[in-house]
Amino acid sequence: MVTTYSIGEVSEQFGLSLPTIRYYDKEGLIPNLNKNEAGVRRFTEENIGSLKLVECLKNAGMPIKDIKQFVQWTKEGDDTLDERLQMFQELKTSVQNQMQKMQETLDVINFKCAYYDKATTDGTEEYAKKEMHL
Repeated sequence: MVTTYSIGEVSEQFGLSLPTIRYYDKEGLIPNLNKNEAGVRRFTEENIGSLKLVECLKNAGMPIKDIKQFVQWTKEGDDTLDERLQMFQELKTSVQNQMQKMQETLDVINFKCAYYDKATTDGTEEYAKKEMHL
């Protein structure tokens, strides 16, 4: 027998609201999601894997419409391998650019932390400005 999980269990596991999970289902982002005799969604490990990927893609900044396209391509099979590869290559570049921007932001924040650490230790910005060449 296949182990299945309720929408509440999945919600708790992912920290997602029930309406969000229902929306993903309605949009077709969780392929092969079945309902029991009472119409209640029952999630398999395959469904949970799909949900993990949806969350990963969302976190990477991919719009829902593009995630839907990816899911459609997976349903179409091997004929869409090139399109899926290109999609992930473009996403990788986008994430790398986001990471570079975030690193630049972190660098500024680290500088400001060091600056204000020095200024608060000295009780004035005077020395921090001189030492940090401001």
